[in-house]
Amino acid sequence: MQIEFYKYQGTGNDFVMIDNRAGIFPKENTELVAHLCDRRFGIGADGLILLDTDADTDFRMVYYNSDGNLSSMCGNGGRCLVAFAKKLNIIQNETTFIASDGLHYATVSEENIVSLQMIDVTEIKNTSEYSFLNTGSPHHVQLVADLENYNVKENGATIRYGDLYGKEGSNINFVKKINENTFSLRTYERGVEGETLACGTGATAVAIAMNATGQTNLNAINLNVEGGKLSVSFDIENGKYTNVFLKGPAEFVYKGRIEI
Repeated sequence: MQIEFYKYQGTGNDFVMIDNRAGIFPKENTELVAHLCDRRFGIGADGLILLDTDADTDFRMVYYNSDGNLSSMCGNGGRCLVAFAKKLNIIQNETTFIASDGLHYATVSEENIVSLQMIDVTEIKNTSEYSFLNTGSPHHVQLVADLENYNVKENGATIRYGDLYGKEGSNINFVKKINENTFSLRTYERGVEGETLACGTGATAVAIAMNATGQTNLNAINLNVEGGKLSVSFDIENGKYTNVFLKGPAEFVYKGRIEI
């Protein structure tokens, strides 16, 4: 069987997109998903996303990591899916959709700049060395010296597979403060098991963690990721982070057909 796919990227985080409203994709076939995401033998991507039907919202997001397994929320993937839904004329300039972590609202401009509402964050673990929080996916946030030359893959894997997070693991973000409203980050993503050029839930986690630990007092923060620039804004009330929005570009790369 041949399927049509679309390739999207958001600040270098790339995804295979499939319109699955007809329900033809074999969702349980993790080997197929991993094959399609393989950069040498398949299409190549950080993850695969199905656009499914949903009775109560515009669509449902089904996200797989590149290892083929269903995963938690992906912020850049969600932004790319919104741009994909617009390309398919499912939506115009705003939408609500359902994902693994619940309901999301988003807007998309004519230039495919997508602003995606993320989940509220009510719990943050802060220590002298790191912060841990869930922004739809679990994230470890840690300031480091010399971010540019830091061994993200080795050090990220050590923390991800260490005793701190157990079998489930966590995504690991290493951060450098540029100024009051700008931070740079590099992310080791579980499921990819390596560094990606961007991570949307990671950028969201970094922005909130930097505010929660007093590195910034601002509630609108710019994030430099390896693949470009993102921004995160939020409201704060009694230590609760609400109206959290992740904003950045979501670009169509190409479409094609592949035999499965």
